[in-house]
Amino acid sequence: MACLPAAPPALRRWLGLGLFVLLCLSLGYALEKKVVKSKVGEKVGLPCCHEIPSSQSLHNYRVYWQKNTTEVVLAYAEGKMISKHDRYENRTEMNTKNLTLWISPVEILDNGPYQCVVQHLTYLQNSVVVCDEPVTLFVTADFSKPNITAEVSADSCESTEMVVKCSSYGGFPKPKISGALNNASMVWNASWVSESSLSPYNVTGQLRLNVTKDVSITCSVEYNGFTKSTSLLLKKTNYCVVPTVPPSHNVITASSIIIIIFLLAITLAARYLPRHVCSHCCKPQDSVEEGVKECMKPPVSSKVTSETSSV
Repeated sequence: MACLPAAPPALRRWLGLGLFVLLCLSLGYALEKKVVKSKVGEKVGLPCCHEIPSSQSLHNYRVYWQKNTTEVVLAYAEGKMISKHDRYENRTEMNTKNLTLWISPVEILDNGPYQCVVQHLTYLQNSVVVCDEPVTLFVTADFSKPNITAEVSADSCESTEMVVKCSSYGGFPKPKISGALNNASMVWNASWVSESSLSPYNVTGQLRLNVTKDVSITCSVEYNGFTKSTSLLLKKTNYCVVPTVPPSHNVITASSIIIIIFLLAITLAARYLPRHVCSHCCKPQDSVEEGVKECMKPPVSSKVTSETSSV
């Protein structure tokens, strides 16, 4: 008996990878079909894993819709409803062909896993389980638009210290709160309040900032694929005028000395430099000193000169 040649290692590796990808895609598709999302107040349909053929009727089946595998939402047997939970009264109905469970209006308490169990009745009144698969309902309640407040705790010329708070309420499920400061991501000190795991949440984020200039802050609340955001401009409240620096002691001393020297020079110049001699009151002399003395003599009047001449 001849042996077939073994596949090359590279080919085996590619075949294995292809099978793995197909398996992941098929699992992803199956999981996607089993997840349903809805908002509070809307109408939602949960698909069942079986559809009754057109040649048969609901009388040949038993159908049980249950939540958390313990709480029967409603049940049908031989074409009639035999049970319905009080909490779903007047809010649920089932399609008699594709067995889809319709819930309206949706409440937060409806959030969770459901299961559709279908049994087929034989002519001997024996029951055979046709399908038994879960489907998960994700319920969303919108949060309020985030509200940002800022309180100044300290102020100076250099910076303004602020306590910034962001709050949002009334939503479901438990949210994630994030933020940005001038488009740069930041982390809030967050706290959540809720009466139970199936009750609306209130969320608050707090942050201390030293604001040295006007900045924009953003608060975002993210929940079940939805986002609510708010932005606020934080302004630095105290802009101080920098005082003029007084001249140093050395500069004052040097300036004083220069002024004193200048005044002393002017005084000495006025006292010791020769005065200007008038041409009409002094005759030129051989020396400066004689010229000064001649100039200082009192002038002789013309009357005295005439009298002297007559004598």
